[in-house]
Amino acid sequence: MTASIFTVVGVNRRTGPAELRDRLYVEDEAVPALLDRLCAAGMAEAMVLCTCDRLEIWGAGNAADDGAAAFALLAETAGMEPRALLPQRFLETGEAALRHAFAVAASLDSEVIGEPQVLGQVKAAHRLARDAGRVGPHLEPILQAAYQAAKRVRNETAIGQRPVSLAAAACQLARDVQGDLSRCRALLIGAGDMGEFLMQQLLASGLGGAVVIARTARRAEALARRLGSHYALLEELPDRLAEADIVVACQGEGRYMLSADMVEGALRRRRRRPVFLVDLAVPGDIEPAVNRLEDAFLYDLDELEQVALQGRAERETAAGAAWAILETELAGFRQRQAEREAVPTLLALRAGFEAARQAVLAELPPDDPARPALERATQLLVNRLLHRPMAELRRMAVTGPGAAEEQVAAEALLRRLFLDVPADDTPDDTPDDTKDEE
Repeated sequence: MTASIFTVVGVNRRTGPAELRDRLYVEDEAVPALLDRLCAAGMAEAMVLCTCDRLEIWGAGNAADDGAAAFALLAETAGMEPRALLPQRFLETGEAALRHAFAVAASLDSEVIGEPQVLGQVKAAHRLARDAGRVGPHLEPILQAAYQAAKRVRNETAIGQRPVSLAAAACQLARDVQGDLSRCRALLIGAGDMGEFLMQQLLASGLGGAVVIARTARRAEALARRLGSHYALLEELPDRLAEADIVVACQGEGRYMLSADMVEGALRRRRRRPVFLVDLAVPGDIEPAVNRLEDAFLYDLDELEQVALQGRAERETAAGAAWAILETELAGFRQRQAEREAVPTLLALRAGFEAARQAVLAELPPDDPARPALERATQLLVNRLLHRPMAELRRMAVTGPGAAEEQVAAEALLRRLFLDVPADDTPDDTPDDTKDEE
């Protein structure tokens, strides 16, 4: 039995910095060509998930090469040497890859747990791959199961409420500081999912306009297009900062994008008109000393959460409930997949026994009065003979990864004993020890 191996390989926020993820960024238009190359390299089914937090290939194929070929193609696409990129590689296969995919879809692997855009990003990557003909019988069930798990997490826990409440708190604070949002302009620094969500909420609340700045122009342009706003280059940051009434930072580089001196300079150019700043990055993008400046109002994630009346204990409880749901959904998916993989052998075994039964019945005269009774008796006999081996195969299929080798060996033995009899090796109907001696 040849098993398809599910693999996730790439670079994400856990393994590589934002600068590297930006360099690896793949435009939607370039995805089909990359998928074709992945297929040629042995990953028959694959999709490319490209967000601010990750550039990952989710793929399934019969050849296990520990993701090396796929990772090499990613590096080549970015003009990098795969060996130099290895320290930042994220790689999971099999069970761990499944758990990761479920967690990403349910937004449990995001910078801000519960980010509502993540599931949509996974589905968009799925559509691109499906349209390119690179999603088949191995990858499709995994993605559908991940969506089902994500739906349960959103419906049965408070995980999805956190980003909404944080954004609502930020919008209210922005109104408290600036008044009418229609007269305000905002600056979004970075292409983080939570930053995009907050900007969407501000625009929906009547924000007058927005400008996006990201590390690369293509990331900034793509995000600005989604928001219906403008974009600028990183070197324009000081000028754009002076024009902004609201600043949302979500770059997450591990260094301060905005220092107290930069904000003080912007305030002087603004003639001390107040500025409201939200730092969504972990670690922060804005130097905490900004809060000591007159006319600068800085809030980070923890402070927004306090405003939204959601504490750490509540967040951890919701996350724990969400992970419990994921584990349940993973177990159910494994069981369905294992049963599906055992079906061909079960069907072949029953077909083999049924063929033997029909061959015996064919030797009876068509008008034999005992034929109906024999039909019934042989059918019952076949069912009883098959009950134990079929039940055992199903048990092995759902026991879990530890029973995989046992299942493979059992299926091979059953096939060798009952199904793979050479054509010229017709068994004698009479056991050797009951033949009449000549």
